Amino acid sequence: MTKIKARCKVYVTSYIIVTHRLANGVDEMTKSISIVAPSGMLGYGFPKQSFQNAFNQAVDAIVVDAGSTDAGPHKLGANASIVSDMAIRKDLAIMIEEGIPRNIPIIIGSAGGTGSNEHVLKTYKMIQEILKEKNYTAKIGLIYSEIDKKTMKLALREDGIENVSKNIHPLTNELIDETTRVVAQIGHEKIVEALEANLDIIICGRTYDPSVFAAVGIYHGMDYGLSYHLGKILECGALCAVPGTTKDSIVGTIYEDRFTVQSLNPIRKCTTNSVAAHTFYEKEHPYLLKGPGFLLDLSQCKFNELSDGLIEVRNSKYIHADDYYVKLEGAKVQGYRTFTIAGIRDNLLIERLEEVENEIKQQVKSYFNEINESEYEINFINYGMNGVLHEYETETFSGHEIAVLIDVVASSQEIADAICANVRSTFLHYGYEGRKSTAGNLAFPFAPSDVKFGPVYEFSVYHLMKVNRQSFLSEIKKEGF
Repeated sequence: MTKIKARCKVYVTSYIIVTHRLANGVDEMTKSISIVAPSGMLGYGFPKQSFQNAFNQAVDAIVVDAGSTDAGPHKLGANASIVSDMAIRKDLAIMIEEGIPRNIPIIIGSAGGTGSNEHVLKTYKMIQEILKEKNYTAKIGLIYSEIDKKTMKLALREDGIENVSKNIHPLTNELIDETTRVVAQIGHEKIVEALEANLDIIICGRTYDPSVFAAVGIYHGMDYGLSYHLGKILECGALCAVPGTTKDSIVGTIYEDRFTVQSLNPIRKCTTNSVAAHTFYEKEHPYLLKGPGFLLDLSQCKFNELSDGLIEVRNSKYIHADDYYVKLEGAKVQGYRTFTIAGIRDNLLIERLEEVENEIKQQVKSYFNEINESEYEINFINYGMNGVLHEYETETFSGHEIAVLIDVVASSQEIADAICANVRSTFLHYGYEGRKSTAGNLAFPFAPSDVKFGPVYEFSVYHLMKVNRQSFLSEIKKEGF
C-alpha cells in the first residue's frame, strides 16, 4: 500500500462567534472565519500598514503561500529558494509581530519555494531566530512532504502513478533514480490535524496552494467548497484586486453559505470582475478545479458587490473524489549552461541575422568536430526581433538594434564554456557581406562577457500518485499529530 510519510509537532484555535454588520445594515450573530493573506508569496514583500489593517477586525489565521513551480524546475532540482532569505525573514518578522501576541495561528505553505524538507527546516530556523530576538515563545509544527524513491517505485510497480497530461513523459525507475528530490502537493488534511494539535506556527512542505487557506475554514467546520474557493482567491494576495498585485494584503471571510474578499489597502479595490477573473487563474478548465481527493465545481458561483470593494461569492461546490491523488514534482540535471549577452546595432547584420547565426553554428560545429552534436545545444535568442515568440512572431521587425542572448547547454560545464566562448568570438569577428569594419559586431555590456551558470534542470517527475485515503490519514496520525 502506497503511503506518504509526514511528521509534525503540534496546537488549537477555536472558532469564534462574532458580531458582523451585514450589507443591509442589520446586526446578526453569524459564525464566520477570517483569514488574512499578507502577500501572494512569502518574501515578495507587502506594505506593513495594509497588513496591520486586517487586525481592525477579528482574524482567525494568517496564511501565506511560499512556493510555486512558476520559476521552472531549477529551484527544486538545486534546492534553491525562489526569493532571498533576507526578504523571507523580513516578511516572517512582520507576521510574527502581529500574530503571536494575538494568539493567531500562522500557516506557511510550500516553505522556501519548493517545500523540500531542507526548506522546511530552513524556515523553521529563521522563525526560531525571530522568536528569540523578540522574546516570544511559540509552539511550531513541521509538515514534510518529500517522497522517498522506494515509495515511488512501489507505486509505479502497482500502477499507482499516472501522467498529469498527454504532454508528460511516462515515469520510469531510471527517471526516479536520476531525480534529485521529489515533493508531493499535499492537501488540507495534515494542516487540519496540526491545527487540532494547537500549534502557533505551522510550516508546511510542498502544499496544493489553496489547501493552506482551505484548512482553516475546514478546521472550523465551514463548507469545504467555500473554503477551497476562498483559498484559490487568497493564495495570490491582492492579485484579485484592482490594480492587482501579489505584493499586498487581502482578507477573506467565510460564512456558512458564502465568503467575502476585501483589499486591505485603500488604493486597491476588489470588484466582481476582478474576483471572478482570478477564479479562472491558472486553471486548465474555466470552472472545474481538481485537487488532492476532490473536484471543485464553480459553475454555479455568484459574485455580488455588497459594498464598495467588498465582494461576496456563493455556490462554490466541493465534490469528494473516490480516488485520492497527490501531484508529484521532481527535477533532474539536464545539462550545464554558459551564456553571454550582447547588443547589435549594425543594420546590415540585423537584416541577415538569422542567416549569420546559422553559419556561425556550422563553423563552431566544424571546429569542435570531436564533440558529438548530441552533447551540446546552441541557442540564439534575439530580443527586440522575435526573442519572445520566436517562430510564432506575427509582427514584422522594424527596429534599429537588438540584444542577442547566446545560450549554450552541454553535457558538461567544460564543454558549455568552450562552445559559448567559440560562438562568441566567431560572432564578434564574423565577416558578413557588406561589412566595412574588421571587428565589433557585438557590444558587450560587461566583462567578463561569458556567464557560467552551472547545472540546468528539467522536470523528470510531474505525475499523479494514487494513495489510499484512509491509510494516508492514519499515517499522518501515526507520525505524531
